[in-house]
Amino acid sequence: MYPIAKRELLAIFFQSSKSLFLSTQVRIFFLVRMSGVWVFKNGVVRLVENPGAESMDGSRQGSNIRRKVLVHTPSNEVITSYAVLERKLSSLGWERYYDDPDLLQFHKRSTVHLISLPKDFSKFKSMHMFDIVVKNRNAFEVRDM
Repeated sequence: MYPIAKRELLAIFFQSSKSLFLSTQVRIFFLVRMSGVWVFKNGVVRLVENPGAESMDGSRQGSNIRRKVLVHTPSNEVITSYAVLERKLSSLGWERYYDDPDLLQFHKRSTVHLISLPKDFSKFKSMHMFDIVVKNRNAFEVRDM
């Protein structure tokens, strides 16, 4: 494993793929970023957003996974279901749209904002949480658990 800087990363991309694969010492690279770690393995590049939660072979480690939760700040309540979220959003003026059967969608009449969420709450990810926070800055925040 070799940590590399962005300029070294660019140099590697500009090398021919043949010379990169011929090098036996160059197997795995890490480029540390604020949002995660870029992993280069067997010619494949991918971003691991939570580097402590995933091992090098792609399997999950259960010990130190920090998950994110959406919190309604006025009540300090963690959002645990869409029913709870819908109550909080409707109190802020958001209305439910029923156009797409695969999504839960909310719209606020006074804005152009639309919140689109997966129908299954288990697929409710941090990107959806941050979308809600951005559109309701004083009412929600995302926290690590």
